[in-house]
Amino acid sequence: MKTPFKYIYGPVPSWRLGSSLGVDLFSQEEKICDFDCVYCQLGPTKRYTRDRKKYVAIEDVIDELGELPGTEIDFITFSGRGEPTLAANLGEGIRAVKFIRKEPVAVLTNASLMRSEEARMNLSPADLVVAKIDAYSPASLRDINRPAEGIEFGDIPEGIKAFKKSFKGKLALQMMFIDSNKDGVDKMIGLAVDIDPDEIQINTPLRPCPVWPLAREEILRIAERFAAVCGRARVVSVYDQRVTKHVVSLSDEDTLKRRGKIG
Repeated sequence: MKTPFKYIYGPVPSWRLGSSLGVDLFSQEEKICDFDCVYCQLGPTKRYTRDRKKYVAIEDVIDELGELPGTEIDFITFSGRGEPTLAANLGEGIRAVKFIRKEPVAVLTNASLMRSEEARMNLSPADLVVAKIDAYSPASLRDINRPAEGIEFGDIPEGIKAFKKSFKGKLALQMMFIDSNKDGVDKMIGLAVDIDPDEIQINTPLRPCPVWPLAREEILRIAERFAAVCGRARVVSVYDQRVTKHVVSLSDEDTLKRRGKIG
């Protein structure tokens, strides 16, 4: 029987994280974000915001984790129906989860707020932070990520670099490649070299969305170009890291659909 959790979901199979149990600090019907990415599996952003506030009480998340039956989990991942750094209690949530659970904690972020010291402090307790860069110029940021007013292209790589200076965990850089940015590979490699992450994740949208993915051969060629230049970083792609383990979700189908985890 599926469990009707409200704030946690999954676990879901992740090509990056294995068996990933999601934590959603928004749990709203509408997506809450400061981006409206053309490939977003959650659909269009109707509620743009850059204001950080508490949407969900951490005590409610912990209560649900306390009811979690025994299941194999590789990561507990803060993601869900919004940009995690918009939740003002993200850091509190990460620390609370790490206090009661043994699994490492990951956060998937669009990196739009990482120029903010407060946002960086909230991310700092995580074991793994996956920061996203899809654009190589102000124009490509507008075309692909369609950010809220006030977010500038330079804020994103500069914020990630500022975070990396003091972060004790693992920093991964995710880059989503589609037709509109594939000609900017060299510029995106330059951004990756400048940031110097521990891992570079080469992605293309394989879940249902309005944008077609790039073919396997094209993504693997892009990954090879990154690997040839970004020597220290581990380079992985969505095509060569497919999940092989069987993951049994505790969430019902509607819950997973609202979080974009199934078609």
